[in-house]
Amino acid sequence: MTEFQEKLRAQHELSLVNELETLLSTAKPAEVEIFKKDFEGFRRLFHRFLQVKGPAIDWAKINRPPEESIQPYDRIKAKGLPDNITTSLNKLVVVKLNGGLGTSMGCKGPKSLISVRNENTFLDLTVQQIEHLNKNFNADVPLVLMNSFNTDDETKKILQKYAHHRVKIHTFNQSRYPRINKESLLPIAKDMGMDGENSEAWYPPGHGDIYTSFHNSGLLDKLIAEGKEYIFVSNIDNLGATVDLFILNHLMSQPADKRCEFIMEVTDKTRADVKGGTLIQYEDHLRLLEIAQVPKAHVDEFKSVTKFKIFNTNNLWISLPAIKRLHDRNAMDLEIIVNPKTLDGGLNVIQLETAVGAAIKSFNNAMGINVPRSRFLPVKTSSDLLLVMSNLYSLEAGSLTMSKKREFPSTPHVKLGSSFTKVQEYLSRFENIPDMLELDHLTVSGDVTFGKNVSLKVLNLVQNKGTVIIIANHGDRIDIPAGALLENKIVSGNLRILDH
Repeated sequence: MTEFQEKLRAQHELSLVNELETLLSTAKPAEVEIFKKDFEGFRRLFHRFLQVKGPAIDWAKINRPPEESIQPYDRIKAKGLPDNITTSLNKLVVVKLNGGLGTSMGCKGPKSLISVRNENTFLDLTVQQIEHLNKNFNADVPLVLMNSFNTDDETKKILQKYAHHRVKIHTFNQSRYPRINKESLLPIAKDMGMDGENSEAWYPPGHGDIYTSFHNSGLLDKLIAEGKEYIFVSNIDNLGATVDLFILNHLMSQPADKRCEFIMEVTDKTRADVKGGTLIQYEDHLRLLEIAQVPKAHVDEFKSVTKFKIFNTNNLWISLPAIKRLHDRNAMDLEIIVNPKTLDGGLNVIQLETAVGAAIKSFNNAMGINVPRSRFLPVKTSSDLLLVMSNLYSLEAGSLTMSKKREFPSTPHVKLGSSFTKVQEYLSRFENIPDMLELDHLTVSGDVTFGKNVSLKVLNLVQNKGTVIIIANHGDRIDIPAGALLENKIVSGNLRILDH
């Protein structure tokens, strides 16, 4: 960094500190200490942001991870389970990332409160899963929700309904950081308020903030004092992310001096997952490589299914004492994700974020486990929702498993058009969810509705190539009649049915 650049960087930092002090002076007295901690975290992130110039990764230094650092799940499972798995469960905490809203699916409020199956929400299913574990094994596995300022109030109101369930539920809030103007690099907030002109001034800084906000909340120390040793962290909208006893046993059965402090569940990449982060060996450490870190010239190579064969499911098992040790030493150097946004008024801002999995390089004896695809079942769109609501899956004790009646293990590829984006609109287009047990591929576009008891099937189970395509052109409407059986069909315009 040249002397001029150093002076400019110092000036940016000083200006930011002054702005943050001014903002803090407008906070309510009861909230000053919380915001002080948030701003201290933001200031450190901003400092690192100014230091980093150019790509964070030297592409030439990237290597494939050593074979022993990513183990197949079957090898972990083959060890079996001890008689006293309850002892291990009592040292576990389940943490769900609950900071997101349901806006991308046309819903107000926390995404975790969207109904996904038999009127059960993501949160209902999570509580059912953990309660089942606690009852079945006479264990005490608590649930911790990392909320954001967007989801905290509504989530806390809902939690009262679980008061008599056999699950202790804790919450903490991830930090609240200021969006900064892309040109001036100063906060756009006028004060600490969140309404009116400040409604777009704040953001939750990605799930990498879990380490700092967990520590700041006091919950980290509390759980360690209670004898808890590991957290299992996952996105609340990943319905495949249930507590796996074999992985838990693997963690607990290692000698004390070789304890694995961090496990990342990865799974085989398909063409649908080309943007997902992957594990690499970099400077003798296992490291998460995200697409945002890849130099433009190598993006196609990163997306290759042949070179980078696995991706991060964001199901993570992390040692609590190790989090405390690294946090106290300020030794977690998470790569910064610079997320540019254009606000409604046209103002260009940036958000500085981090990813929870990026910390893998800081932990001792970290490893990946290549798990079955069934442990990655995220619901990001109405297309995903159709799959998990259908008879492809069975629901038991809050867990979804592929139906035994499905004759091949892969999930159908479903693509619903823009008329299905919002959950309410999507639900109004199905009198009930079609039979999809024998489907391979479904594409629906335009103004289409489904009557009761429709079946979507493949014609030849051996070939596994059953495709149903339903396209209503602009101004047309297609009503699939009740009881219709569509096998390898293209349905268009005026309900002409063609062989495919």
